[in-house]
Amino acid sequence: MAQNTHIDRRFSIAPMMEYTDRFCRYFHRLLSRETLLYTEMVTSAAIIHGDAHRHLLFTPEEHPIALQLGGSNPDELAAATQLATSYHYDEINLNCGCPSDRVQSGMFGAVLMKNAQHVADSFTAMQSVTDIPVTIKHRIGVDELDSYSFLCDFVGTVADAGCRTFIVHARKAWLKGLSPKQNREIPPLDYHAVYRLKTDFPDLEIILNGGVTTLDQSLEHLQHIDGVMMGREAYHNPYILAEVDQRLYGRQTPSPSREEVLAQFTRFVEGELANGVRLGHMTRHILGLYQGVPGARKFRRYISEHAHLPEAGTEVLHQALNALNEIRV
Repeated sequence: MAQNTHIDRRFSIAPMMEYTDRFCRYFHRLLSRETLLYTEMVTSAAIIHGDAHRHLLFTPEEHPIALQLGGSNPDELAAATQLATSYHYDEINLNCGCPSDRVQSGMFGAVLMKNAQHVADSFTAMQSVTDIPVTIKHRIGVDELDSYSFLCDFVGTVADAGCRTFIVHARKAWLKGLSPKQNREIPPLDYHAVYRLKTDFPDLEIILNGGVTTLDQSLEHLQHIDGVMMGREAYHNPYILAEVDQRLYGRQTPSPSREEVLAQFTRFVEGELANGVRLGHMTRHILGLYQGVPGARKFRRYISEHAHLPEAGTEVLHQALNALNEIRV
């Protein structure tokens, strides 16, 4: 099936395991209407053989939203894609960049870069069962396969299968001896390799990921490529997202205040508490909302010390804000 092209991928938040769950995504959506949000990576096996609804559920407010799949079996990836299509995601992304041991043992993630034709076959299987655009997220290299020609061969092979969008983490993955955290920090960033990809493949949509921590950096990268993906900075300092719509998308609407975001999130939390969700599962994502503001530490500490208690409710958020305001007055 042909890919749709209506998604504006100028700015997105990276899929992050144990971070970008549906509560995190709802919170981030309150800060930016335009940012493309990604799920955590979900394996195709978990969707097919596990609780698919739990893995695929999201709220309508989260649009635009992309599902990231992990897997290596084309038939299984296609089956998971078909199930996901009924949930109306805006994009389905295949992970070819994760370097964790668990992912390697399953022969997917970054190790897939070593077999570009297999990635192309997986893409074809996925795209053949959905009208949702299928994209690829990958590194600039893996292990000793780190030349620019290797990167071009990988992208070219998958592009020949019909993929139009590549999200490129501008570091190689070193699968021999580095932890996932080290793989985010030790291999050097090479933004120019990503810029060069756009020059050499001008008809492809190239999104840059890796080391982006400010909107100024994002705007600079956008002079060279089509989109920017921000990771942990957006999670730990989320209010940076409040300026995305104005600075990157040109929207004229004012940025929401932190207090407005907290009030809206509190209303969302009330509904989820009524459904049996524990407060701490949701509030852990908002601890950085007041990053850099006097009293932020008291805000974080109050939530951290009280949200996990068995009967904790939205009063914890009100009291955390009161604790912060005591410092600000």
